[in-house]
Amino acid sequence: MHWFENESFWKAFYPAMFGEQRFAQAAAEVEQVIALSRVASGAAVDLGCGPARHSALLAQRGFSVTAVDRSPFLLSKAREHAAGLAVEFVESDMRAFVRPGAFDLAISLFTSFGYLDSPEDDLAVLRNVKASLKPEGVFIIDVVGSEPLAARPFDHWEQLANGDLVVSHAEVLPGWSRLRNHWLLVQGEKAQQFVFELNLYSGKELAEMLRQAGFSEVQIFGSLAGTRYDATATRLVARAVA
Repeated sequence: MHWFENESFWKAFYPAMFGEQRFAQAAAEVEQVIALSRVASGAAVDLGCGPARHSALLAQRGFSVTAVDRSPFLLSKAREHAAGLAVEFVESDMRAFVRPGAFDLAISLFTSFGYLDSPEDDLAVLRNVKASLKPEGVFIIDVVGSEPLAARPFDHWEQLANGDLVVSHAEVLPGWSRLRNHWLLVQGEKAQQFVFELNLYSGKELAEMLRQAGFSEVQIFGSLAGTRYDATATRLVARAVA
């Protein structure tokens, strides 16, 4: 079983990953996505939607939204959050989801990409995204990049509102191709540890993979706000046109 198929991981760390502040940030992120993509209406797909932080807001803005995730637990949270909104929820692995020519906008935010075993698997996902977009449709992808990662500490701890403590350590594997994360959740006298890995890409590598997937125009940015991908970058964000 892959780590992301472990529902106990999502249940245990949900409060740390999707607290009130994270939900509050979603509105600004959606505004940035719309500005960066220059797609203000139409059909949108949110890949790795999690609890539908962005899907719900896109639906409120009038988009026809399809929200895709492979976690039943996260989809249950998504349905609660987007209750009453016109959002279609699909339980699917990214490698299996494709709807040829269906969407004007595709998004993959908050490092919902790179979970798979190899770059070849990731490329298959990007090809699915390209096939699912209408001509001139736009894909916005936001991940942790190797350059911003090299410029920041690898250790972090946070005390949640409920008193739980989350400690994390990120370990870059040889060659800078994979990132191994060690997360520890401390709840009173009880502690749970999870270790999981992601494929890690530089700005150049992600751009080349998007072009290989068939995207005709690819731009790399250092944040969803469209800042330069330089020494000040906090994220690796790409805008790719089908």
